Amino acid sequence: MSDAMSMRSSNWFNTKYVTFAIIGAVMAYVLYHNERFLIEPTNPVWRHYQALGLFLLAHGVAGGSALILAPMQFSERLRVRFTKLHRVIGRIYVVGALILAPIGAYVQYLDEKLGVFPRSFTIETLIQASLLMITTGIGFIFAYKRMIPQHREWMTRSYAVALTFFVIRLILGVTGWEHDPVMVETVVWSCTASAVLVGDLAIQFHELRSMRPRRTRAPIAQAVPAE
Repeated sequence: MSDAMSMRSSNWFNTKYVTFAIIGAVMAYVLYHNERFLIEPTNPVWRHYQALGLFLLAHGVAGGSALILAPMQFSERLRVRFTKLHRVIGRIYVVGALILAPIGAYVQYLDEKLGVFPRSFTIETLIQASLLMITTGIGFIFAYKRMIPQHREWMTRSYAVALTFFVIRLILGVTGWEHDPVMVETVVWSCTASAVLVGDLAIQFHELRSMRPRRTRAPIAQAVPAE
């Protein structure tokens, strides 16, 4: 039994870190493909971002902090050995998520006023921001109540919602749909609508992998009546 449990633990360990390796690769692609202007002072996109002012800066710093630090929260080793650090990083994620969500919605509204995006994108961003704040807030409440299993589930949903920032840009960049307004809106709405479902699927997958197989009972020998 101990060998079986060790094998399941090792399999889950490998699956988890392969998953975060993929997420890291997605982040690297998006940073190169979409955010390369950050190291290109002459990039013309800066003219647009300068019009958004400090709101975009606050959104970027809060979002970057939350998304980069979040994977550390899924480390059992970190949580057990460095509990205080786990809590500090968790609070940074919560604060970052609760800052980036409303500011992101406001920045999208400013883009609408500038004529960059239609009203439908502002509505989508409001829904996405609401999902992020709700899932993060519920996760924090469960952590405060020391209801750890529920806390983990809701923070998984929260992180799945937060990752839509990268997933949307990955899909649009790889497919080349980023220049098609109809496909851009389709991908954005699809990712927002499925984010919580993806988080739930990750939770259920973890539960299935963590289930212990039922012990098989040895058949009870029937008593043979003495003659």
